[in-house]
Amino acid sequence: MKNRTIKHIVPAQRVNMGGHLIDQPLPVQGVAAVDPFLLIHHWKNKLPGGQRNQEAGVGPHPHRGFSPVTFIFEGRIEHRDSLGNFATVESGGTQWMFAGRGITHSERFGTALAQAGGDLEFIQFWVNAPAKNKMDAPYYQPISAAETPTLSLGDATLGLVSGELQGTKGAAHTKTPQLLLRGELPKDGTAQLPIPENFNALLYLLDGAMTVDGKAVEAKSMVVFENDGEAVHLQATEKTRFIVLSGEPIGEPVESYGPFVMNDQTQVMQAIRDAQMGKMGVLIEEFE
Repeated sequence: MKNRTIKHIVPAQRVNMGGHLIDQPLPVQGVAAVDPFLLIHHWKNKLPGGQRNQEAGVGPHPHRGFSPVTFIFEGRIEHRDSLGNFATVESGGTQWMFAGRGITHSERFGTALAQAGGDLEFIQFWVNAPAKNKMDAPYYQPISAAETPTLSLGDATLGLVSGELQGTKGAAHTKTPQLLLRGELPKDGTAQLPIPENFNALLYLLDGAMTVDGKAVEAKSMVVFENDGEAVHLQATEKTRFIVLSGEPIGEPVESYGPFVMNDQTQVMQAIRDAQMGKMGVLIEEFE
């Protein structure tokens, strides 16, 4: 297999999200999106404790037109939504939510973690949906670590969230073809990961360091690949964790505002009005 070359290596920016400092590798200056992926947020922090569950995390808010997806690496996240779903996903799991024509949800950290405090790490990324699917019915899919296939490829240990690899399929239901991986490499370990040549692809390092296509990549950096090969070659120079997001590009205009991702400004304005009128559902959180 021919290995892909690198288009960009971009360090994540530190941004303030509601008083929390997080790492944002996408979007950054010079890279607005890697179609169909629109945004990546990496949260790694220690909760202080002494809080109630309803005081930690993000309260009810609406979405339309895309999928907000969360990979949990440490701790736990509670999901509630206006469809009546309630689920807790812990380390190694994934929360996949397709917002479609509209859904309101919240993301909390659980009573024990809020009260006692502790480490919490997750990555949330946004996956665009084609125009023909933006007004489909919303759905929520929690995927536990046990429901995530684990594969070995070279020296890498991979969690297959979506797509197909080595004859195994990931559990996430996506609107467009995607191969989504969470991986680990030991120091000096190598791996060649196959990716369909027509997929756009990026890699983000949570920690550690590696060389990709012969170039050094440090922790909290994003690598965007050219579409000129069927695989990416990785060699860890330190023990490292990473994710690979790859998918078939949609190739449509994107117009976004806050939690809404549509194709033009008129659709965004309609989304704002629909949310204000309660057409994206109502979520009244209940806590013990």
